[in-house]
Amino acid sequence: MIGFFVTGTDTNVGKTYVTCALARRARRLGHKVLAFKPIESGCVASADGPLVGADQQLLASAAGDWQDGPLRGLYRFSLPAAPSVAAAAASTTIDLDLVVRTVREGAAQNGATLTLVEGAGGWRVPLTTQADMGHLARALGLPVVIVARAGLGTINHTLLTIEAVQRDGLTVARVVLSQRGDDDARASGSNRAEIVRRWDGDVVILATDEAVLDSLVANSPRELVRPE
Repeated sequence: MIGFFVTGTDTNVGKTYVTCALARRARRLGHKVLAFKPIESGCVASADGPLVGADQQLLASAAGDWQDGPLRGLYRFSLPAAPSVAAAAASTTIDLDLVVRTVREGAAQNGATLTLVEGAGGWRVPLTTQADMGHLARALGLPVVIVARAGLGTINHTLLTIEAVQRDGLTVARVVLSQRGDDDARASGSNRAEIVRRWDGDVVILATDEAVLDSLVANSPRELVRPE
């Protein structure tokens, strides 16, 4: 299985925005994409009753809207809380083996050439009483894309997340600073420069030009292409 695990430095930092952008660019470059967020909390009931995961729907749409059933998301919880807390409130638990099996079988059976798995919250967000998001990422074994805010506070949060991912034995494929419309572009550039000064990996700023992500998915699907 070729792809990326997308994590964030916190909640609401732009993970879904970045994952959707990656899915769209990968499709433009010829990939069949599986874009999957297995667990989502803070879901709301649809008109006919079942909970709907807004992020899960956005990812499936960005991948070409071919995914259905479990491939549109395994777990949806109404409580806007960490997955383990939201699951407990719903009187259930999250089965990590089921998540991994669903991703791997879904990619293999549908001929996906690039699989994107988006986590919930940050790297240490608890999934069960024993496991956090890092456990899931390690089980999948995919290179990690870290999404961070572009503004104030991102240097510390980003470097700590890089350290945690690498300590867990996984590769950080890219850091993406998600720049919002009201962010100061000069501050974003300064933050990027400070992160690069302290970490020798690749850091890009995603504002409106999604093509800055192309080097992650260009050429062979089995290669991670470093930017120029």
